[in-house]
Amino acid sequence: MTAAPSAIVILTGAGISAESGVSTFRDKDGIWAKVDYREVATPEGFARDPAKVHAFYNMRRRAVREVKPNAAHEALARLERGYPGDVLVVTQNVDSLHKMAGTQNLIHMHGQHNQILCNNCGMRMPWADDLSVEIACQACGTTGSLRPDVVWFGEMPYHMGRISKALSGCGLFISIGTSGTVYPAAGFVADARRAGAHTVELNLEPSEGVSHFHEAIHGRATEIVPKFVDSLLELARG
Repeated sequence: MTAAPSAIVILTGAGISAESGVSTFRDKDGIWAKVDYREVATPEGFARDPAKVHAFYNMRRRAVREVKPNAAHEALARLERGYPGDVLVVTQNVDSLHKMAGTQNLIHMHGQHNQILCNNCGMRMPWADDLSVEIACQACGTTGSLRPDVVWFGEMPYHMGRISKALSGCGLFISIGTSGTVYPAAGFVADARRAGAHTVELNLEPSEGVSHFHEAIHGRATEIVPKFVDSLLELARG
């Protein structure tokens, strides 16, 4: 890049939170290597055995309760504060680390661990404690209708219209810590390229979609993301 782009869209995946101690899903020793996603992360699994699904997400909620943002999360928040153009972070992660680091313009396309959804009335609210089938919805009073507000396999990610609009207008698209295998997020790089954006992969190792990027930098997120943010801020300062 020879000039600072007017708008930046950043996609983040599990790799950006791994160094904070949050387990990844698709690595060889990740969560889906140990747990059958069909049992705990599908609408059908919830219908069959909601108690099992609640137990899984209660465990996940407790596991991330004490984690803290790392240097990569903090660098993106610093970019948002210091960059003269628009910066949007779209995360596939359901943790709260971007928000804790200070990022404001943030889309959780796969939902959030610390929020619940009522299948009956659509109510959403923050939730930090364990969840069970015995707990009634505070809005409609229905028992057994509450679920984690996360996007399961077979469900449509949130805010796709807003994301598509941002991709069509960005000058720079950055993918951080993603496998490049999960759609529709894996197709964002193609959407950005069609809009004329420069595309960059920042990842521990090459993703399956690395060939679609104009530029790729590989290494630990806590090392390469702050350096890349520094370069963008320097470019913006001219």
